[in-house]
Amino acid sequence: MSQVLLEMNNIKKSFGAAAVLKDVHFALKKGEVHALVGGNGAGKSTLMKIMTGVYTLDEGEILIEGQVQQIDDPMDAKKAGIAMIFQELSLVQTMTVAENIFLGEELKKGIFRDVEAMNRRAREVLEELGLDVDPTTPVNQLSVGMSQMIEIAKAISKNARILVLDEPTASLSTSETAHLFKIIRELKEKGVSMVYISHRMNEILDIADAITILRDGELIVSDAIENMDLEKIIFYMVGGKSSQKKFEWVERAYDAEGEDLLRLEHLKVDEKIKDISFSVKKGEILGLAGLMGSGRTEILETLFAIRTKKGGTVWLDGRKVDCRHPWEAVQAGFALVPEDRRKQGLVLEHSVRDNAILPIVQQVVKGKTPTIDDKAINEIVNRDVEKFNIVTSSINKRIGLLSGGNQQKVVISKWLNTNPKIMMLDEPTAGVDIGAKSEIIHIIRKFADQGNGVILVSSEFTEMLAVCDRIITLFDGRITGVIPRKDIKEEEELEHAVQESGE
Repeated sequence: MSQVLLEMNNIKKSFGAAAVLKDVHFALKKGEVHALVGGNGAGKSTLMKIMTGVYTLDEGEILIEGQVQQIDDPMDAKKAGIAMIFQELSLVQTMTVAENIFLGEELKKGIFRDVEAMNRRAREVLEELGLDVDPTTPVNQLSVGMSQMIEIAKAISKNARILVLDEPTASLSTSETAHLFKIIRELKEKGVSMVYISHRMNEILDIADAITILRDGELIVSDAIENMDLEKIIFYMVGGKSSQKKFEWVERAYDAEGEDLLRLEHLKVDEKIKDISFSVKKGEILGLAGLMGSGRTEILETLFAIRTKKGGTVWLDGRKVDCRHPWEAVQAGFALVPEDRRKQGLVLEHSVRDNAILPIVQQVVKGKTPTIDDKAINEIVNRDVEKFNIVTSSINKRIGLLSGGNQQKVVISKWLNTNPKIMMLDEPTAGVDIGAKSEIIHIIRKFADQGNGVILVSSEFTEMLAVCDRIITLFDGRITGVIPRKDIKEEEELEHAVQESGE
């Protein structure tokens, strides 16, 4: 039986009157990948922030190899060999790979940095992880996937024996995810222990050895992964209120032979993406499937005028449109839920209320001397909070304090208030729990049922197959296939179509 490396016993944590962790126990064995699962607000992040010294516990104890460990700050965690690989990468983009690996602990020759020694040692660490990258390369020249690997290399170089991986595949392609899993398995063999936080259940079943499920700050179950399956995990997460039916595809009724709501003719985005033609019918949900770099996001951003259209024609509801600014796109009837809600979709320091009305400010002014109609704003935002089940103690709460799923529902609701004809959603359920995913899928279906059009981009094929009526496959800036959803029997068929398009 594997040795228990770390134990967290009877952990309690409150913020004000709100109890976030209630007598939680967590144990991690040496050389184990342990999945930590739960809905948004379950307490996963708080537990890991206590382990890594970001928060201090109110009650309980942390033991490493049977010895009580005092972890009051990140330096204590670092000395104990604990490192967290955050979902939002913490690398300095303008520095080289080697400079990032040794940031704050630079190797020196006398009073000067020993760049040669840092490059040499960084190369050894990278080779140890099987990473083919020059340590003198600036990080801003790397892919998101490779940046993730550099974060891991940075932790390993500091002799971390416990890694916490927070949504590590959220921005990775299929091949990058496979490479990450290869590294995780190699680290396991070397005795490194890992806590794996993800909302992607299939990944957890693939990579984890054990699983702990939290709900509302309480420990629900902790068991070997071999004793679990998808239905059991979801059952424990949502307390028996299964959301799985929302992920089952139901053939939808819309006029597939009717007039086009949206039509693209030979759209040119850049020199790679230069001949994109497709249409969306009223009431249709169209999926764009492809690997990272295939052109999915670029097409949406061009329609929304974030990128300048280089050529081609766009028709919306029978009118030719040529939007040169996002506000023109909004007025024409487009809405875009962007890939990165925290950087592109929200102002994190502002309130739920302020974020919710950003696209419709002009609709909530009154008087000859324009002033904001606070009563109208409060009515709109409170209505949306109730309608979309946005969990917040107040509409004046800072939106950065909400869970990922509730943040995303604010982003979607604010764009629905512009009454768009075409809703474009780029990775709409990235980093949200199973319950919020099902709610977002329901919102998308309801919007399309009203005769509107939806274009959905997602790296999760399960999600795409649950909601889309038709799927276009893309590779390297070109359309490689158009598949009616009813013709796809298994998820592997779509995955094969996407992968095959690049061969």
